Amino acid sequence: MQETPFCLRVGHFLPYSMSDSNTTYFTNPSTFILLGIPGLEVAYVWISIPFCTMYVIAILGNFTILFTVKREQSLHEPMYYFLCMLAVTDLVISTSTIPKMLSIFWFSSREINFSACLTQMYFIHCFSVMGSGILVAMALDRYVAICDPLRHSTILTNPMVAKIGLAVVLRGGMLVLPLLFLARQWPYCRTNIIPHSYCEHMAVVKLSCADIRVSSYYSLSVAFLVTSLDVFFTTVSYTQILRAIFSLPTKDTRLKTFQTCVSHLCVILVSYIPPLFSFLTHRYGHNVPQHLHILIANMYLLGPPMLNPVIYGVSTKQIRDKLLWLFTHKKT
Repeated sequence: MQETPFCLRVGHFLPYSMSDSNTTYFTNPSTFILLGIPGLEVAYVWISIPFCTMYVIAILGNFTILFTVKREQSLHEPMYYFLCMLAVTDLVISTSTIPKMLSIFWFSSREINFSACLTQMYFIHCFSVMGSGILVAMALDRYVAICDPLRHSTILTNPMVAKIGLAVVLRGGMLVLPLLFLARQWPYCRTNIIPHSYCEHMAVVKLSCADIRVSSYYSLSVAFLVTSLDVFFTTVSYTQILRAIFSLPTKDTRLKTFQTCVSHLCVILVSYIPPLFSFLTHRYGHNVPQHLHILIANMYLLGPPMLNPVIYGVSTKQIRDKLLWLFTHKKT
């Protein structure tokens, strides 16, 4: 029975098809060959321009968030601590993938060491699960701040924020770690060619000549578990938040309170809509070419790290004011 490969991003799996036309037989390769985006090789230089631009924006934006929150005492609050955690996950995800993609586009450097490939795979999936957990923690912060504002500072203390952060890290690390162990133990005897621009889990283990149903079923279970729980808790939080907002006496108060959630809602949409769109195109878009599937997969790895700091930088008054002050203030 042929397994259906999936790709994890924020609890989602993206199926894609792999051609077996260039098959060679060997045992346990020391390196894999990343093809990049098959079918668009002539356009690699042009494709690299937006990819590089998005990566630079992601790096500068997320480091700016970290720097601003560290420098500004008024931003030492749970919401901004969680925002810093999200910035770190975005930096890791983008840095673990984009440099290798650019080396493929610019220098045709397609080889990647077996251990490096597994490390990249682990970082992508692990920090994707962490990012999803951080979004849930941010929803919890908004729930407490709006529904029980008088106890916000006593409930979400610094030690509690640290415990939540640790739980998010452990969840991501522990859930994804078995995928790494399974991928390392499989014998690889088909081909070392991966028709993708990064080491996605099922793209790698599908090269194995062993029965990979354990990896397939476990990865699907993790995706379903993470997605279901995170969406459920986020939905419950915002259901209570909306009930609290609509119970406020005046329209101005309701609008002002809702605006404190806009940034988080935008980040949720940015994080969940691209994987959902990719899943639907794989499920129902049977005539969609493979290179388009890979481009979409790249975009939902690149998009959130670039857009998240922009969204919070533009919509959060404290961050916006601090950035304006940093750029306009002159030392006397």
